[in-house]
Amino acid sequence: MSSERRAPLDRRRVADTALRLLNEVGLDGLTLRAIAGELDVKAPALYWHFKDKQALLDEMATEMYRRMVAQGSLAPDDTWQERLLKANRGLRTMLLAYRDGAKVFSGSRFTGIEHAEQMEDMLRLLTAAGFTVARATRAFNTTYLYTLGFVTEEQGVIPLPGERREGFDLEERARMMAAYPLAAQAGREIFENYDRNFEEGLALIITGIEALHGVR
Repeated sequence: MSSERRAPLDRRRVADTALRLLNEVGLDGLTLRAIAGELDVKAPALYWHFKDKQALLDEMATEMYRRMVAQGSLAPDDTWQERLLKANRGLRTMLLAYRDGAKVFSGSRFTGIEHAEQMEDMLRLLTAAGFTVARATRAFNTTYLYTLGFVTEEQGVIPLPGERREGFDLEERARMMAAYPLAAQAGREIFENYDRNFEEGLALIITGIEALHGVR
């Protein structure tokens, strides 16, 4: 038996194993039984640490966030616009690193307060620029929700880099929608060039925040 398998079982180790397994089987295949098999324990042993699968997903999302922060490079002299861009680019990169990463993250509850420091820093930057706390909160939450939704749709087409889900052949789509030429042409804008589309959408939102609140 390997030294890893002899290591004490704790929440962090279970979450780490679950994240590795996630890329192989996806969220639907990520069962407590499968995770227990990877850890060489019986499934009931996991219930000492997690009452159900959602509790495990919460810990997985928290671990994903920890890793994102550890790899981040936010500068103290960022403008609020630069900070929103960097934060959401980092979020998208992190989500794309895991099959169904956006689905795991969406709706999960952090199991600690690791996110509080970055949230406080973001709110401080926005309020210093002239936003009220309420408007600052809506500004960063709107960009966060955009990124989460964008990646959810992106991973529905490309589960992992280099993979493309069956049923998203653009040529076939264009043939089926030949009677609707504009809708057919729109397929390439929707289902390709995700990097460009993400950046353009994020820029649109940030520009809209500037225009709505008159804060430069």
